[in-house]
Amino acid sequence: MRIRVFGHYVYISIALLAIAEAMVCFAAVYLAVVIRFDGAYRAAGTLPDSGGTVWPRALLFSVVMVVCLLAFGLYSSRQRARLLGIALRLILAVLTAFVVASALFYMIPTLWIGRGVVGLAASGALLGMVVSRSIFSRVVDENLLKRRVLVYGAGKSASAIAGIRRRSDRRGFFVVGYVPAPGELREVTDGLLEASEGLVRLCARLDVSEVVVAMDDRRRGFPIAELLQCRLAGVDVTEQLSFLERETGRVRIDILNPAWMIFGEGFRRDPLRRLTGRLLDLSAGLVVLVLASPFMLATALAIKLEEGWRAPVFYRQRRVGLLGRSFELLKFRSMRVDAEKNGQAQWASKNDPRVTRVGAFIRKVRIDELPQLLNVLRGHMSIVGPRPERPEFVADLAERIPYYHERHSVKPGITGWAQLCYPYGSSEQDSLEKLQYDLYYVKNNTLLFDLAILLQTAEVVFLGKGR
Repeated sequence: MRIRVFGHYVYISIALLAIAEAMVCFAAVYLAVVIRFDGAYRAAGTLPDSGGTVWPRALLFSVVMVVCLLAFGLYSSRQRARLLGIALRLILAVLTAFVVASALFYMIPTLWIGRGVVGLAASGALLGMVVSRSIFSRVVDENLLKRRVLVYGAGKSASAIAGIRRRSDRRGFFVVGYVPAPGELREVTDGLLEASEGLVRLCARLDVSEVVVAMDDRRRGFPIAELLQCRLAGVDVTEQLSFLERETGRVRIDILNPAWMIFGEGFRRDPLRRLTGRLLDLSAGLVVLVLASPFMLATALAIKLEEGWRAPVFYRQRRVGLLGRSFELLKFRSMRVDAEKNGQAQWASKNDPRVTRVGAFIRKVRIDELPQLLNVLRGHMSIVGPRPERPEFVADLAERIPYYHERHSVKPGITGWAQLCYPYGSSEQDSLEKLQYDLYYVKNNTLLFDLAILLQTAEVVFLGKGR
């Protein structure tokens, strides 16, 4: 089951886990204070040095810890790491939270609590989160927190739901069955149900919480009266495309229609959203540029040492931006100077032989993208958005892939939803798959979504995920 938080869908199981772990971290600070100060705290009820109460410190520590867990992908519904990978992420997240919380307590003297207390709290929080995740791993696998879904239709459209195979995409729902629509060519053969008693009674008998309409042709026997009765009886009625968007985090192009984009929620770019987006770009761009400047200088030096002092450090290339306007993208050069000596644009590929040794490293940790911060400050790009492509590729892909130009209704970004959800690709099929995630971002574009993507990008950088 998913809930909508500030325009973004979040699995209720993950939300409950985050709340439970925030409470664990909050309690860990109180426990650490009792252990560290023992009788002095118990007698006075306040910290012996500052005389302050504990709860503001505990709240700050909990927020920092949850943000670090999110940054390392530990609240991601698409997390596929095994037990060892989860353990590594937990340890790194706790260590990062310890450093950040200690720095914040130091910079805010009224909240100073001592490194010893923070260390004890971090250790207690880590132990508590191991226990909480062990419990949740048993509960979430059951159908207790899943929506019980009845699909109306058993044809080609319904097969898109039956074809969902990834466990992360099926985390929030359980299909109780498919009710064939009149005159429909059946492509779903398993889980077929008869609705002779009526949809309302069938939903009541099977304890259905949502009906998904997945008919191939709505002009033939659309059960508007029965669906209205279901809605009035408290059963949600959802269109198939909206259901798939919510559960898979992408917009299915094969069943997309313009009417859904025109009349549905999202796809809005109001002045306030443009202002908050620009403020985020300027603030985050300047902060990251200052923090990354030593790495950028080291990268420039490494490129010169590998290929000679006359070798160019930067690579400039035309890319397509907002509303189809082109701009000059700036990156650290990761390929040989003669990578396109014939002058013809070529897709980059995994393990591309044109990539230099320095280039292979900076591409893996995404350092090659850092000069794009200058594009962000100049207004050509955003921190978060679809990946900008070359005009030659865009012209070709727009002819082959429907709705491709719609991704240009927002500024391209250094990182984005598609970059997080789909591995690095360099083919037409990869572009189609990534477009579905780009359209999801365009539809659900909010400041909170941008911040969530930025936090999850930390996992890509620190743990070397991606290309």
